[in-house]
Amino acid sequence: IEDTSAGSEALCNLHSEKLRLYCLDHQQPMCVVCRESRAHFNHSFKPIDECADDYRDSLRTSLKPLQQNLNLLSEAEVKWNLTAEHIKMQGQNTEESIKEEFQKLRCFLQQEEESRIAAVRAEAEQKSSAMKRTVETLSREIKRLKDIVEATEEELRATDVEFLNKYRAASERLNKQPLLKCPMLTPGTLINMTEHVGNLTDKVWQKMKDMVTYSPVILDPNTTVQVVSKDLTSLTYTNNISHLPENPERFKNYILCLGSESFNSGIHYWDVEVGNDRGWSVGLIKDSVDRKAERLTGYWELWLKDGLYRASCPPHIEERLTLTRPIRKVRVHLDWEGGKLKFINLDTNTTIYTFVQTFTEKLYPFFDNSCQTPLRILPAKVNMKLTI
Repeated sequence: IEDTSAGSEALCNLHSEKLRLYCLDHQQPMCVVCRESRAHFNHSFKPIDECADDYRDSLRTSLKPLQQNLNLLSEAEVKWNLTAEHIKMQGQNTEESIKEEFQKLRCFLQQEEESRIAAVRAEAEQKSSAMKRTVETLSREIKRLKDIVEATEEELRATDVEFLNKYRAASERLNKQPLLKCPMLTPGTLINMTEHVGNLTDKVWQKMKDMVTYSPVILDPNTTVQVVSKDLTSLTYTNNISHLPENPERFKNYILCLGSESFNSGIHYWDVEVGNDRGWSVGLIKDSVDRKAERLTGYWELWLKDGLYRASCPPHIEERLTLTRPIRKVRVHLDWEGGKLKFINLDTNTTIYTFVQTFTEKLYPFFDNSCQTPLRILPAKVNMKLTI
């Protein structure tokens, strides 16, 4: 087969006739004279333009999964880059929190401050490096797929004869390409802020007893879209959540914030200053709850909304409570083995509501705040002996 000058139709090199047919048996273009030759006796033929259209459709079908995979990987690259930026920001914010705490102890605990900052930086570097490696892998795979897609698209734009001559190789090349799964964030991807900042002063209290504060519950900022204070003890509402990654620990359809530790035995209590009359919630939630679910069950709460107090345990219990005065400070008291969860008004020292329930799994404290007045976990009184 030979081509004439650019823009004209290809001619048969045996008969100088235009190539109008395609032999399905030999899989090659030919002219009408070739069809009558003995070499193509009893063969099947199709018009060359119809055959090219069919093969183009076939190649487009093979190309489509790669194009879809390319789009998914490109979207994943954006998400992973955003997560990497969030980790970097977490590292910076954690450093700031540590520095503020250690400023109070500067003269006595300089060495401790430096060691903890080093730990944050090491974790931030480790997790940022892991994120960078994943992003680099995505970039390489995206470039490889782009090259294949662009080369195939260029072949699709070729003349019928050129396209048909290259079709088999192009089709085999596409069908051999693996479709990679998009990487998913796993628990522990983000910096563990609770390890570095939670109860920080309690960890160094032995010689600095007058400066020690202790919170019985530490908020985990990786579980919520709300604003958690630097010392991880107060919660403020925000609707600016576009910068947050969809990591596995975070609730998708709720603005709950969990405590950093769960309970599966013993007696525990913590005091919360709710501080507003607009809306809030405190309680306990099962560890097994699907944090990405549309509707949550498996939790017990005391909550305020639209001026009404309620105690609820979906889907079985929801009771409206009649109180003589607003709640400002509430104690959450859990007796795991005893199967009781009590909410106590600290201002009046009276029980607001008691759930009686057999607990069978780990429970996490949770908090919800619907306004910009902080919901704050109150520090517990610490009794210590100074030993030298």
